Amino acid sequence: MVKNNIAISNLKRPQNVKTEAKVKKEELVSDFKGLLQKNLDTKNEVKVSTHALKRLKERKLNMDNKEFAKIKKAINQLRKKGGKDSLVITDKAAYIIDVKNNTVVTAMDKKSINNNIFTKIDSTIIIS
Repeated sequence: MVKNNIAISNLKRPQNVKTEAKVKKEELVSDFKGLLQKNLDTKNEVKVSTHALKRLKERKLNMDNKEFAKIKKAINQLRKKGGKDSLVITDKAAYIIDVKNNTVVTAMDKKSINNNIFTKIDSTIIIS
């Protein structure tokens, strides 16, 4: 059996060791809050599918900022109530919305919704 005796007093600390800069807790929290808010803002953007864009153009429907705001508000309310695939009716048009993905799936003018059957939706909201 070999015995190694090392004198602790002879050990030296390496000279080229780089120490990481200490980051204050407040800075980390602030950065995290900023990233979280940015992610939430991006997640809450209303998207419009290619199919919906085609329908909007065909039916000469104009989705202005006010209409987008209504749809965004409706999506938030539907999400709180557990809506997944929803019919949103505004004073201008009706939209089928994929709530989970914040996406307008299709759109139709008010005249087109009369005498129509909407299937595969789990909720409806009327917003004016």
